[in-house]
Amino acid sequence: MSNAPVIAAVDGSEHSLKALEWARAAAVRHGTELMIAHVLPDHAQLYAGRRAALHDASQPAEFADPVKDWVRALLGGGSELPEGVRYEALEGSVPEALRVIGAGALMLVMGSRGRGGFASLLLGSSSRAVASSAPCPVVVVPHAERNAEADASEESAGRVVLGLHAAETPDDVLTFAFAEAAVRGTTVQVVSAYAVPPAPALMIDRPFEVIPPEGLADEGDGVPAEREMLRSQTARLAPLRTRYPDVPVEQAAVPGDPAGRLVDASRSAALVVVGRHHPRRTAMSLQIGSVAHAVLHHAHGPVAIVPTLKDDV
Repeated sequence: MSNAPVIAAVDGSEHSLKALEWARAAAVRHGTELMIAHVLPDHAQLYAGRRAALHDASQPAEFADPVKDWVRALLGGGSELPEGVRYEALEGSVPEALRVIGAGALMLVMGSRGRGGFASLLLGSSSRAVASSAPCPVVVVPHAERNAEADASEESAGRVVLGLHAAETPDDVLTFAFAEAAVRGTTVQVVSAYAVPPAPALMIDRPFEVIPPEGLADEGDGVPAEREMLRSQTARLAPLRTRYPDVPVEQAAVPGDPAGRLVDASRSAALVVVGRHHPRRTAMSLQIGSVAHAVLHHAHGPVAIVPTLKDDV
């Protein structure tokens, strides 16, 4: 159980409805509070400022907030609720207001597009800005057009998929993935990519192979770079296996593009987890890494973008 809340950012759109439902379930799983945050539209903020400036007691104390009524109606529909639920109406720009309230949160959940988004956009500007700079993990839930029908036979079905650079991914990213798998009672599937290509015959439409740790005991016929990557994974994952002994782990090493493999895995995964910053940038950089950027724009399921919480890279 955590004392840090799960925050759902809502704006009344269908996209934020999916995010609210995802956040509600996450708060129940983690046994923590659900905070529902709505950044007031400009006209509501202007009304509040005008009333405060003029001290006009004849005007209502608050501008009508239809999103608050919408949230109350939805949460009263019979779904299981976490122990604590509260609603916060925020002022300011959407990215800045959510960055401020996200300090100390377990995670912040939002839709991939807001009410004003164009249908052709894969990711809204607010979602991108918050995922790039929030002080807590940000889970982006894709809109319906990007959702893929999950196939239970796929290798990533129902799992938490972790994109791992064995030498550089911060511990915060691994911990978040394992904690999510633990509360879900599912497997962490770890995916790493290596640059050295295998033999040409193996390059042709080769799916990644999931190998258990015991499969690394002998040299076998695997690609040397692949086996070295899997060994590096095993060493990096050892503390997490000790900390979360009940979480099954599957390891995969793939040639080429890690983002493409993670996007493929997102079709059936419960959640894809990646670090926010490029490994060679500092933790305080506001630029999102290339893998996180690509996965965030193209994933078919929820993606958690996890920041580095201390500048130790």
